[in-house]
Amino acid sequence: MFKAFKDPTVLWTTLLASGILMVTMGTRQSMGLYVGPINTTTGMGMASISLALALGQFVWGAVQPVAGAMADRHGPRIVLLSGVALLALGYALTPWLASGLGLMFTLGVVSAMGSGAASFSVLIGACAQRMTAQSRGTASGVINAGGSMGQFVFPPILQRLIEALGWMGAMWSMAIMTLLSLPLILRLTQGQTQPQAANTSSESLSQAVKNSLHNPSYLMLHMGFFTCGFHIAFLITHLPTQVNLCGLSPTVASWSLAIIGLSNIVGSIVAGNCVNRYRSKYILAWMYASRAVLIALYLLAPKTALTFYLFAVGLGLTWLATVPPTAGIVAKLFGVRYLGTLFGLTLLSHQLGGFFGAYLGGLAILRDGDYQWMWYADMVLALLAALVNLPIKEAPIEPLKTQTV
Repeated sequence: MFKAFKDPTVLWTTLLASGILMVTMGTRQSMGLYVGPINTTTGMGMASISLALALGQFVWGAVQPVAGAMADRHGPRIVLLSGVALLALGYALTPWLASGLGLMFTLGVVSAMGSGAASFSVLIGACAQRMTAQSRGTASGVINAGGSMGQFVFPPILQRLIEALGWMGAMWSMAIMTLLSLPLILRLTQGQTQPQAANTSSESLSQAVKNSLHNPSYLMLHMGFFTCGFHIAFLITHLPTQVNLCGLSPTVASWSLAIIGLSNIVGSIVAGNCVNRYRSKYILAWMYASRAVLIALYLLAPKTALTFYLFAVGLGLTWLATVPPTAGIVAKLFGVRYLGTLFGLTLLSHQLGGFFGAYLGGLAILRDGDYQWMWYADMVLALLAALVNLPIKEAPIEPLKTQTV
């Protein structure tokens, strides 16, 4: 693993990108903590809040290929700086627009656009162009682990801030915290305001996208990643409410989210290292299948704090550890010149699943008072995702030849 970081440039690039993702993903992955307090103080209703957060899931994904394309064309600095500014602005405006439409604008559009622009597709794409193929898998795992570290660090802090300052004060505090990533962005992108000349390609961006959408393996990768988004968004948004339904303290929810993040640090680094040794499609199939088994065990277990903590450990091992093998397959198929764009498109599929996971969870609790059928749907989708990854071919493909008349 450590061989990948013998080059100091690779090491510092990876750590800086990891630190940026820690802030942008750590705050975003903590939004479920605000659902109950916002509903209690505004009476907005779980369905309205869930819809706003579900919209945010989709917008976060929709921004990824656009942000990736802008970074591929113009360099990552302006994209990352703009993203963090929008993320902070969305959080800062939320307490002032505490209505259904207001949340859809602030959390569903503004902050989601910002988080998406300063997330995986741009960061991994920017770093991949500075590394050898042997370093990319391990580096992407460490970068991904930064987002998991954020999920470990931020939920307990934000839960305490919510208790001490109320959800509005905690939201404003979170906006300020987000700005801490700006110096990291400036250091990461120093001298990288334009795409690197070494990665020029005769294939245009539009051709690369068209070619990718004709590749069955790439499309199957999208299908599996859809399920990953469904699963993660459902739990991020509704795990605190599930904890409350079981009669447990909100602290159990915040620590469960934190444990997921801590556990995923291990999972992400291991997954990134495994990308260099094993077929990524088998890594993904195993991860998705393990989630189905884990959910089944959770449903059979007594709903105690210990159960949630153990469930969080199991979830965390594969939580966002799917990112390194997914990005690895995209890089194997199409190279790294347009990795920001093409991996961004897979993240769009991920977040389309996230939209349904967050929103349908809100409808389930509104209609049935619990999430039982959502858990069953999650298991079925996880098994399907495991199966759909197996036929993927990871060998590089030749671009489609343009027909001439």
